[in-house]
Amino acid sequence: MTYVDGFVAAVPTANREAYRKHAESAAAVFREHGALKVVECWGDDVPEGKVTSFPMAVKRQHDEAVVFSWVVWPSRQARDEGMKAVMADPRLQPDTNPMPFDGKRLIYGGFEVIVDA
Repeated sequence: MTYVDGFVAAVPTANREAYRKHAESAAAVFREHGALKVVECWGDDVPEGKVTSFPMAVKRQHDEAVVFSWVVWPSRQARDEGMKAVMADPRLQPDTNPMPFDGKRLIYGGFEVIVDA
């Protein structure tokens, strides 16, 4: 069964186009290293919570949007190998392709798919 890496980040709204370009180039690298699909979503209806929420989780500031992304891999093994290659790829190093957001507030994790309807 497929495996998914999920990401949530706060991105300055002024960096929307820079983020889109960054994500587009990163998606190509992920695909080259085995990812089946890369999806990037710009928050449009992301409410503040009282106990938990996406904005709270990434400590979103007033001039930022929440971005929700995921990468689909054929398997956990393909993900482990592919992610290792992605992280070593020179095209995604901070000096050649800096992140247009605060990476310290990026939330990520790997997930085993249990329903795919």
